[in-house]
Amino acid sequence: MTPEQLRAELARSQQQVADMAAAQEEFLRAVSHDLRAPLRHVTSYGTLVREVLGDLPPEVVQGAEVQEALGFLATMDQSARRMGLMIDGLQALVRTSRAPLRLQPVPLADAVAQARATLAPAEAGRAVEWRVAADLPTLQADPALLQDLLVQLLGNALKFTRPVAQPCITVLADAAPAGQVAFTVQDNGVGFDPARAGSLFGVFQRLHREMEFEGVGTGLALCRAIAQRHGAEVSATAVPGAGCTVRVSWPVNPAVAKES
Repeated sequence: MTPEQLRAELARSQQQVADMAAAQEEFLRAVSHDLRAPLRHVTSYGTLVREVLGDLPPEVVQGAEVQEALGFLATMDQSARRMGLMIDGLQALVRTSRAPLRLQPVPLADAVAQARATLAPAEAGRAVEWRVAADLPTLQADPALLQDLLVQLLGNALKFTRPVAQPCITVLADAAPAGQVAFTVQDNGVGFDPARAGSLFGVFQRLHREMEFEGVGTGLALCRAIAQRHGAEVSATAVPGAGCTVRVSWPVNPAVAKES
């Protein structure tokens, strides 16, 4: 195969990848939009059914059949609201993949402080020990997307340290090869089974039961999408009952990911 043929084949392959990515984004956009209307009907008509049942005589409302029906409605409403959160997650992924990438120097320490301020309601009433290193790097990043990533990572650390008597969250600079900088977010929370780490960053993947911790499993998928747009990588390690460490490796010059 001649060099010209190789270049043509490479161009075709790149176009196929771009077409597949565009088709995936269009699919996610259509799904997240088109599911909204029937979901609104489920939640609104469930409310109307509860109102109708509530207008029955008290002795009927307290009967076993009506109480069972109300329980069914509560489960339906909970599931519909969860589906709404899942659609929100899909829409966030679509926005992340399509938003213009506006790179600029962002001091990571400042971005962490801003993310902590955003998460203040989740920390209210808790004595969380924060250990944020003074030597955190400055990243070439889109400030809004980096903020979304940090809110997800620090929010997870807050969530999964709730059962811990003395929660501690640490943000450190980490060693990285030439051309990259790295940082880690560590917590002493519940951790997870490392055998399941491969699915951690997938869409709708959860490593804990819903009754234990809220969420629909899109936060870390969003982190991965943000990292990939910058040419960065994110990974996680954990020990059950002994916390989790998320490592983010960021290119010093993410120009390869910047859109023209």
